[in-house]
Amino acid sequence: MERYRTVRAYSAGGVVFRLVPIRSQTENNSVISEQNLERGVDAPEDGLSVEVVLVGRSHAGIWTLPKGTPQAGETIEQVALREVQEETGLIVHLITYIGSISYFFVRDQVRYQKQVRHFLLEAVGGDTTLHDQEYDMVEWFPLSEACRRLSYQNEVHILYQAEDVLHRWLEYRRKEGQA
Repeated sequence: MERYRTVRAYSAGGVVFRLVPIRSQTENNSVISEQNLERGVDAPEDGLSVEVVLVGRSHAGIWTLPKGTPQAGETIEQVALREVQEETGLIVHLITYIGSISYFFVRDQVRYQKQVRHFLLEAVGGDTTLHDQEYDMVEWFPLSEACRRLSYQNEVHILYQAEDVLHRWLEYRRKEGQA
């Protein structure tokens, strides 16, 4: 059995959302079902739905949440903000911590144990066309579609956690008269 040296690695990123007016059809012409609207899926506030941004690589056929590695002296929150802005082209506001995922991979005879900390981030500016070259696709998707598109199941779980946190945050804002 071949033994690898194990290295712990950390990164941070998140679920970037925006609230958009509900349309009878989404941009890909799939109709938002009345059943979903009644259950509150993709409809956290009256007349608004949630979209999240995903980054992807067309040659590999993957979609993922934006994330990246710390630079010297950065807090985990600063990593999330910087990496999300670089990879998506968006300016974001950090709302709160969502959770983390851990996984292993091997590269150049080194086994990495990676932990990724995810935050809920609200898009407040920028443009997805201004993203860096790490990913060649950056697109907005309705929350339910983003769950189907994500390539990694552990990120789908983070997206479900983000949905719960987002609904609680929006309810709090509504009660405080901020929504």
